[in-house]
Amino acid sequence: MKFVLSPPPQSSVAVQGTDDRFPVRRIFCVGRNYAAHAREMGKDPDREAPFFFTKPSDAVVDDGETVAYPPKTSNLHYEAELVVAIGAETIGVSVDNALQHVWGYAIGNDLTRRDIQFEARDKGRPWDEGKGFDRSAVIGPVHAVASVGHLPSGSIKLTVNGEIKQDADLKDLIWSVPEIISILSQSFTLKPGDLIMTGTPAGVGALSPGDTCVITIDGLGSISTKIGPRVG
Repeated sequence: MKFVLSPPPQSSVAVQGTDDRFPVRRIFCVGRNYAAHAREMGKDPDREAPFFFTKPSDAVVDDGETVAYPPKTSNLHYEAELVVAIGAETIGVSVDNALQHVWGYAIGNDLTRRDIQFEARDKGRPWDEGKGFDRSAVIGPVHAVASVGHLPSGSIKLTVNGEIKQDADLKDLIWSVPEIISILSQSFTLKPGDLIMTGTPAGVGALSPGDTCVITIDGLGSISTKIGPRVG
């Protein structure tokens, strides 16, 4: 096959304990999937069905990298999240069988241009500019299910410069991992390489150049991201 342009490089994230990489096909994100976070965003978590948005695959950033403060925002936010890595094609799967399609889990930081997101939300427009910008998906090494099992519960915590900002438990997810996979698979054919960022707890807030953000999830260790000088 001959392309008129050189194909872009394959996006990928690290695999824990090896030199291998996990190829990234798509990144799905679940909005407002912790009750307390839904409330802090002014929504009622007891009535709202799950909804999804996406980030481009080349938005991924490895653990330990510096992310420049992005352009067109004065309100860059952190969002600690559990990330699910899909390892088998998944179409219309039941909740009971959903976890069979998981390859592994990782820690993620759904970086968000909150001011742009809110402006789009208030005008009834898509969130792409606020959520899907360059280097907006920090994702740590993927831990294979064979090594960590599944994670129905466990601490998820985020600190900025050593100060705790988010502190919750994975069992507080409104929609569990198998439910999320099942619901997504009714609308999309999930394939190996797809990632799902499962939502963030309450306590989201702003980052500034020079800040260091650390996220820890029980069983997955920690990832760290430094915010660099503003670009643009």
